[in-house]
Amino acid sequence: MSRRYDSRTTIFSPEGRLYQVEYAMEAIGNAGTAIGILSSDGVVLVGEKKVTSKLLQTSRSTEKMYKIDGHVACAVAGIMSDANILISTARVQAQRYSFAYQEPMPVEQLVQSLCDTKQGYTQFGGLRPFGVSFLFAGWDKHLGFQLYMSDPSGNYSGWKAAAIGANNQAAQSMLKQEYKEGMSREEAVNLALKVLSKTMDSTSLTSEKLELAEVLIGSDGELKYRVCSAEALGKLLVSSGVTQPAPEAS
Repeated sequence: MSRRYDSRTTIFSPEGRLYQVEYAMEAIGNAGTAIGILSSDGVVLVGEKKVTSKLLQTSRSTEKMYKIDGHVACAVAGIMSDANILISTARVQAQRYSFAYQEPMPVEQLVQSLCDTKQGYTQFGGLRPFGVSFLFAGWDKHLGFQLYMSDPSGNYSGWKAAAIGANNQAAQSMLKQEYKEGMSREEAVNLALKVLSKTMDSTSLTSEKLELAEVLIGSDGELKYRVCSAEALGKLLVSSGVTQPAPEAS
């Protein structure tokens, strides 16, 4: 029992726990899984879409993947209304930096700035923590391709492969076993789809239940953020062996 130690964000329990931060993390545990993998030539983000109704028009917009700036994107798990506020904040911070210094904001600096905002909501009375975790994928001239994970407490850390959302512990264990240094972007995509196929609650993996985005350097040498279409994602699921091709009509 929390014994009312959860009535304020700033009250610690005798065990040194902040219950409202833990409640926020529980909200993330019920959200769709998102996986990020760092490869030698880009960063791959794959997320599970929770399809609540067939009547929802979701084909024209993304639910899990968001572009923050030309060099940074993120995958989301948790309460989307909270995520929208933080994504808007991050976009403004990135544009202010670009306006002031005439160059893109370093990825870690942007993540740290946003996590400072998240941590503030665990520190002052009258506020509650944001019930959302992020996987940030980006590139800058200082550190190249990068992948960061942040949680409601305001902590962030750099990862080679990470998972957030439902069944994230199982997904993290699989990534730890299967991840290899220097893997290509195609291998990272196949690994992410394989992990999701084993950890998602759904019995079948289809393009309607997934979103895939990549941060990569294109053939023209320009940095790009690319969201995979449903048709291309369906082909990837078949080529990776996750799903079987549809039988041809006789």
